[in-house]
Amino acid sequence: MRRLITSLVACLLLAACAGRMPKPLVELPTLRLSPASLPAPLALQQQLQFRFGIQERELDALLEADAQQLQLAVQAMGRTGVRLRWDGEHLQQERAPWLPPQVRAERVLDDLQFALWPTAAIAAALPSGWSVLDDGVRRQLRQGDTTWLELQRSADGTLLLENRAEGYSLQIHSIDMQVQQP
Repeated sequence: MRRLITSLVACLLLAACAGRMPKPLVELPTLRLSPASLPAPLALQQQLQFRFGIQERELDALLEADAQQLQLAVQAMGRTGVRLRWDGEHLQQERAPWLPPQVRAERVLDDLQFALWPTAAIAAALPSGWSVLDDGVRRQLRQGDTTWLELQRSADGTLLLENRAEGYSLQIHSIDMQVQQP
């Protein structure tokens, strides 16, 4: 799940690098979940493989989250493209001048939260007509009977996020950077 957040950012960066992003088929709901609703702190280094149409890109990301805030930095070609901070009320972003305007901090945050936050917290934030289903392997964000966002978890920890509304997919490989205390 942690990899999904980074993958979403990577997907948006790749789509922007590939050219214009088409208008989404549907507007996905905004989650804006509190960092305090995460079950445990996160410290992840991630490799992201983003696919938008025939374009593929690889990105690196660093994610840290605890009960007070979430911080994310995404790099493309060795340069930091975006830094995000979310404290549960305010979303701050620092963008590189070369970063395309299609890369939106709000979508990145929502993708991260869809991938990493508890299913019950996501379900509580959804508007009428939307639902989230999660069987432990696959998480789906649905409007009625249509799945618009899907996260698949593999046995090796790889995450695959498929955003059908905006037409991209993101594969995330994460390394947990937290040091275990004896």
